[in-house]
Amino acid sequence: MRHKAKQAGLSLHFDSAGTANYHSGEPPDPRTIHHARRRGYDLSSLRARQIRAEDFVEFDLILVADEANLAELKSRCPAALHAKLHLFLKTRALPDPYYGGAEDFEKVLDLVEKQAETWLQAWSNGSP
Repeated sequence: MRHKAKQAGLSLHFDSAGTANYHSGEPPDPRTIHHARRRGYDLSSLRARQIRAEDFVEFDLILVADEANLAELKSRCPAALHAKLHLFLKTRALPDPYYGGAEDFEKVLDLVEKQAETWLQAWSNGSP
């Protein structure tokens, strides 16, 4: 999303966080870094962190990979801010490539690239 927002000339702030803290401070999976790099995305400087209460206020939109994470965030987020929470793919979960092969990482990147463009288009039209 950062890359595509920059290409579109949009000045947006992005961050990434998980619901648990067991990978805090760690970089993305090496396979993710590898496959993203092949498409021109440098993820090597990213580090995991756990979502914080202030994130629900600070960010206008919080996108999650699947229903379990959406439910977890809804349980932590003030009810008045639930409208900020959405599945990244809008109607279905983003597949987890962790236990798969290279083709699974490529499939997830395909999905993310396509949906990122959709989110950014909506954002530039004023309706995330």
